[in-house]
Amino acid sequence: MSVRVRAFAKINLGLYIGDRREDGFHELQTVYQTIALHDVIGVAVGRGTGIEIRCTDERVPRDESNTCWRIAEKTMAALKARGRVVIEIEKRLPVQGGLGGASANAVVSMLGLERALKKDLGTEARLRIAAEVGSDLPLFLIGGTALGVGRGEQVFPVQDLPAMACVIVTPEVGVSTPKAFADWDRMQSELTPAQASDRMNELGRALSAWLSELASASAPRKGGQTLNPLHGLVRAGIANDFEQVVFPEYPELREGKQALERAGARYASLSGSGSSLYGLFASRAVAQAAAGKLRRQGWKALATATVPRRAYWRRVIG
Repeated sequence: MSVRVRAFAKINLGLYIGDRREDGFHELQTVYQTIALHDVIGVAVGRGTGIEIRCTDERVPRDESNTCWRIAEKTMAALKARGRVVIEIEKRLPVQGGLGGASANAVVSMLGLERALKKDLGTEARLRIAAEVGSDLPLFLIGGTALGVGRGEQVFPVQDLPAMACVIVTPEVGVSTPKAFADWDRMQSELTPAQASDRMNELGRALSAWLSELASASAPRKGGQTLNPLHGLVRAGIANDFEQVVFPEYPELREGKQALERAGARYASLSGSGSSLYGLFASRAVAQAAAGKLRRQGWKALATATVPRRAYWRRVIG
């Protein structure tokens, strides 16, 4: 049986980097948000053995280093299933762009395998396998707006943001996440342990304040108005720490963020460690106009929208 599923991208609404842990990862605080841009994954199980990855994009690995391969291997073992697994990746998202494409592909490959085999892993096993394969994979088993802590693999659904128009800018540069973390560590080595701890606590309070505001956004307010979550992001000073080390290394990424702001973004940021940037806009029409303006300026820009949790699952399963 062959199954096709959509693998939706994510953006990070703020990303705070904490201390390096004993396992080599860093403590993180972030809010993940799924968006409508996606890859399409085909999953088939037939006679034989082994795993085959197919993709026309030469940058996508086809061996066991591919997250789809690794999760397929673990899923087949957990389901005690046999057969030859073929995963076909129709690549629409940028490779290593900070939008979680490889992670999303892996998660929906697992879901596709379940459907193809007509077997069910169960929620606990899915989350365990996803976390074993990569830090941000569990997000794609939740969708919508979610808080990520630990190394990013501990994911908790929060009050969903309403669908918001956004523009994604994908500069033609590649950012190495390990190097970005190393650069961050060098910068933080100049701080005392007390300063580093105070900083993480302060940023954690800002994130908590914004999440609390988001949770109360649907409550009745004087004059019938509701809180704008975009304003809350700006007021709380929510930011992506990677910008402090990535922008000096790649000035064009800082220029991309500034271009989004000049085009009318209410909030703009690097996603993950980059290189993709995004801007949140007041309406779909404004976002489409901004994307057109950015393209005329030479940027690779695409208007899209955030995807709340319920809509996410309708579209993934399709």
